[in-house]
Amino acid sequence: MILSFLFLSLNLSSLFHSSIARSSALHHSNHSGYVDSLYEHSRRRLYSQNEFKMSEEEYIEKLEKLARGYMSNSDLEVAMMELNSRCSNISKLYRMQTVVLAFQEIWYIGKSVLGVPLWALEISDLPGKIEAEPAFKFIGNVHGDEPVGRELLLLLANWLCNNYRKDPLATLIVNGVHLHILPSMNPDGFSLRRRGNANNIDLNRDFPDQFFTMNDDTDSRQPETKAIMDWLEDIHFTASASLHGGALVANYPWDGSEDKKKKYYGCPDDQTFRFLASVYSKSHYNMSLSKEFPGGITNGAFWYPIYGGMQDWNYLHSGSFELTLEISDNKWPNASELPTLWEYNRMSMLNLVASLVKTGVHGRVSSSDNGKPLPASIAIRGINYTIGASKKFADYHRLVAPGGKYEVIATMPGYRSQSACVALGEGAMTVDFVLDPESDPEGSQVLVDSGCYFDNKFGVQVMDYLPVPRLEISVIFILMLGFICCLLKWRVRPNLLNQKQTMTPVSKRAVV
Repeated sequence: MILSFLFLSLNLSSLFHSSIARSSALHHSNHSGYVDSLYEHSRRRLYSQNEFKMSEEEYIEKLEKLARGYMSNSDLEVAMMELNSRCSNISKLYRMQTVVLAFQEIWYIGKSVLGVPLWALEISDLPGKIEAEPAFKFIGNVHGDEPVGRELLLLLANWLCNNYRKDPLATLIVNGVHLHILPSMNPDGFSLRRRGNANNIDLNRDFPDQFFTMNDDTDSRQPETKAIMDWLEDIHFTASASLHGGALVANYPWDGSEDKKKKYYGCPDDQTFRFLASVYSKSHYNMSLSKEFPGGITNGAFWYPIYGGMQDWNYLHSGSFELTLEISDNKWPNASELPTLWEYNRMSMLNLVASLVKTGVHGRVSSSDNGKPLPASIAIRGINYTIGASKKFADYHRLVAPGGKYEVIATMPGYRSQSACVALGEGAMTVDFVLDPESDPEGSQVLVDSGCYFDNKFGVQVMDYLPVPRLEISVIFILMLGFICCLLKWRVRPNLLNQKQTMTPVSKRAVV
């Protein structure tokens, strides 16, 4: 009993300022149904709202008749504007630049070499508003001769629009995530039906590289690449994915290695990326059954090294966990295959976006003296990668593989650092940090040995990194408890000796 009391006291001494922690596991559910929108062959437009009241069999029949060609760039513009108009309550076309079209101000993130707008669409229950929620982006048609992503992303947007508040997964994504969709990053390459843009530059080799001094000249960077980089300065994405063609696999960082050799070269969050890639692969119709890629996933450098890729740049410079998704063996399949490709990839796309709220560690950081949000840095001990809490709400969204034990550390200049020991299950967990102002102007340093352990029943343990005065108080308190224990031990020992002397042989045998 004494030892239990001492153990409890030691626990209490490290929990002076507890963070609020709760675990929320969101359940996976299977969903069926088709997107209720495609386009006419001559002028492929979205169906009006009344046309969605058809049975699934009627829709499939109409889908097969209409899926005879890919959208042109002008078709894509019309489709996105009509979708935005029909689903204005949960969607918004937004901008880094603006243009006046038909007496309306339409927003887009930039232009291609030939001046084609790069249209981006946001889907959320509060589109255009800043919320304490994670953001995800999909980019299609990075390579001009890989157009399947263009079509699937429009189908995805329409499916969410049609199924919001009807389907649990659609509702979860719209209410819990800010989803951004850029169907075509390379409209010029699509028109020319070639891999590169109008300048014949491969856009997935045009980003600054971590290993080699390439693409560092901003003047020579392609306008499509600049638009993406500017976009990510304006919006912080928790995770993202680009859709490609020519294989069937989910690719994750690093895409290259420092010695340019083909080998497995994992990034600091390798375990998390393997999990995210597996979410897509296992939800796909047959990607996880690949004989070439075990589990349907691959490390980029192990497959074939590339440099100047968008995937690695996202992770390094914008804090976005990005995957490169190869979604069809044929780069430019016949348009009649699009309905099948959509059905094969639909649940993968939805589950990948939903993983932002169904897994990981989420929370906010605030000050204990006035409650104001603190844009602190969030790190995981043992993983050399730091993310930042947002400036407005100080919310953070740290993706980690489920089923692990993690020490989450929140640091902010002028405040004492705080650590939360999280035993993460299959669901997400919320850990809010409340940091105390630091009296020492130089700030506190994270201790090498934080005392993080997982041998109790709590899902989260939170500790302050105590300054010297508090540490001395804790030591004194522990020494006093130890002194009391010794006194009790000395008092009990004579009683035990007296009992042994008075015991009979019969009682001894009974004890034995």
